[in-house]
Amino acid sequence: MLQELTHMDRITQLQDEIQNLLMIMANSINYLTTRADFTQVSPQVPITKQRNPDKVDAPDVFEANKKELARDLALKARQVDYLIQSLPPPEPEEKQAERLQSLEKQMTEANEEYVRAVRRARALHKQLRDMLDIMLTEHNMLQYVSK
Repeated sequence: MLQELTHMDRITQLQDEIQNLLMIMANSINYLTTRADFTQVSPQVPITKQRNPDKVDAPDVFEANKKELARDLALKARQVDYLIQSLPPPEPEEKQAERLQSLEKQMTEANEEYVRAVRRARALHKQLRDMLDIMLTEHNMLQYVSK
């Protein structure tokens, strides 16, 4: 059971890191598409649109930020890869089936125990209610007789 928890912890950590990787990707794409200036890539295709200079990073700043984004992306990808490599190999199907059957048996037993407990609680509730009815009826009769 403890080993299963550590496997689940790894899977949760992997999910978190994949989410972080996707966030870095989205932020990188956003930065690259919003902070870059338009450049002419061919003499036949003129630049038809200009960006506000306040919204464009200087070429050296843009290059430095591009490299930093690439490093962050590569680092996070390596972390995700490491977590994937640390996951245990898949369990054989027969073993999974045995484990699922065992869990199903445990669940059935727990459910039967729960049903017995509910029946017992209802029976006790009925006994208590009946006893209170008797006590209250006797109390009311005694009060009626004493008047």
